[in-house]
Amino acid sequence: MLPPELPPMPALTHAEGELIDHYLRVADLLGRINPAREGSTYRGLRAAQALVREAAGLRDALSLMHQRGESELHSTTLARALRVLDGERRTARVTVPPAQRS
Repeated sequence: MLPPELPPMPALTHAEGELIDHYLRVADLLGRINPAREGSTYRGLRAAQALVREAAGLRDALSLMHQRGESELHSTTLARALRVLDGERRTARVTVPPAQRS
């Protein structure tokens, strides 16, 4: 049986694609650093070091969009792209998990 087919990726400018890619990578790294989740300090340190690079990429994508006169983010289109790329699951790791009941 084949897995369900994903919805089509919306058309994005190159800068919008870079924005989405770097945003999700930043979210992944923040999920690794999240002190409310299990993991080693070394893993968190490595993620924090990589976060600097990804944040710069995110800044550069937004800067390029601004320089080109793209003053508004098309949130509906960008949200669709995030959903296609599993953004809901990936960003959920950044939050504090619910308290466990004893």
